[in-house]
Amino acid sequence: MGLEKENYETSIIMDEDEFNRSIEPILSKKDKVYAAIPDRDPNDINAHLKVGFDDVIAEPSSNHSFDRVWIGSHAVFELFKYVFYRILTTILAVPMAFIIGIVFGGLSCIHIWVLMPVVRSCLMALPSVQVVWRSLTDIFVTPLFHSMGRCLSSVHVKAMDN
Repeated sequence: MGLEKENYETSIIMDEDEFNRSIEPILSKKDKVYAAIPDRDPNDINAHLKVGFDDVIAEPSSNHSFDRVWIGSHAVFELFKYVFYRILTTILAVPMAFIIGIVFGGLSCIHIWVLMPVVRSCLMALPSVQVVWRSLTDIFVTPLFHSMGRCLSSVHVKAMDN
């Protein structure tokens, strides 16, 4: 019978999907059933952007804020990330899609109609060029180097002792 110190661990057990749904703006949820969201990044191109609250803000075990502050800051973080992403994509998605469509369309056109025909033409012409180049080197370069080799073959180099 004395004063006992009890250590209470408090934690909230909540499914992550339920938590994310609970912070979405509530406009009208009449008989709304949440279906599986289609994967819009199946190739994981933007894996580096999958940033959560715990990836940005973390409290070491020596420092902890109040649980309600932690939960509130987590909710505010997720809400503002959700809201600002939606606002920015509403403003920028269509113009950026237009610009990127023009860029990739132009690059595809240049690649298909200019670059690949030039590369294929060069590859087709290379065997002929190779035959001509080998003939020119056999006629002009090879005799020159053979003669220089015969002239310089009689040269002997000896190290001088001091």
